[in-house]
Amino acid sequence: MKRISLALVALLLVGCSYQVPSIPQATTQAPAQTVDPSPTPTSDARPTALETTLSQVAEPEERNVLVELLAALQINPEYQTGYDRDLFQHWIDADSDGCNTRREVLIVESVVEPQIGERCAVYGSWVSGYDNRQINDASELDIDHMVPLAEAWRSGAYQWSSQTRKRFANDLGFSGSLIAVTASSNRSKSDKDPASWLPSNSSYLCQYTYDWLAVKYRWSLSVDAEEALALADLVPNCSGEFEVPSKAEVVVAPPQPSPRSTTSGEDPRFGTCREAKANGYGPYIRGIDKEYDWYRDGDSDGTVCE
Repeated sequence: MKRISLALVALLLVGCSYQVPSIPQATTQAPAQTVDPSPTPTSDARPTALETTLSQVAEPEERNVLVELLAALQINPEYQTGYDRDLFQHWIDADSDGCNTRREVLIVESVVEPQIGERCAVYGSWVSGYDNRQINDASELDIDHMVPLAEAWRSGAYQWSSQTRKRFANDLGFSGSLIAVTASSNRSKSDKDPASWLPSNSSYLCQYTYDWLAVKYRWSLSVDAEEALALADLVPNCSGEFEVPSKAEVVVAPPQPSPRSTTSGEDPRFGTCREAKANGYGPYIRGIDKEYDWYRDGDSDGTVCE
């Protein structure tokens, strides 16, 4: 069995952002800005446990892209507060062709030539990778975020601008970001990471491991200690024609300034929601974003600047 290098052990233990030579530096990612959200981790990183497990492995016999991707990720405790699915706007029609992100995935992943009906209704046949079931009715499928939205939030997306979260939620730039799977398998997975859930289809396991690592790398998301351990058990046994994905642009939202006064009810930066959205802000959620109180919630749905 192929093994992970001891150099990787050190990289994982210190939790540093290490770029292995074969993985190019991102050229589009915006520089991180200073934020101090005071995250509430579920547990400590436990470097001793990592060292105990990973120190048992040795040099790989040949290049393993999955090992390289794992080595490029930071290990951080998870951020546990503030998640709301509405903070990730989806499904959108990014190219205005009448087909939203969900339908675009159905079109691409159909194993037969898909037929497109009114309002981009998609007719085809699909194989759900998680459980290896063939499905001929699109209504029985979920489009799953390989890295669930809640997991992305806990792994770094809590710091992102709303536009970055929207692009993540509708990422068609990497084929493993969004996949069509049976609703039951998607419910089973929920927001779990590979430490808590793996697909029942064993023949899909290495593809799943690669896609998970690739999405985390692509969007500069971290892994927690238990997740790193689970991935370290999986990657040495996987090989194939895997490629390093391109980096996505990640914009970290700057710290929000205080309102002009506590009772003004006005955004100190923009006069309208239209201006705020044009600059990459919003939506704002009641009880989560303080900016919610700066705008009028005309339809009383708990969200402004949608």
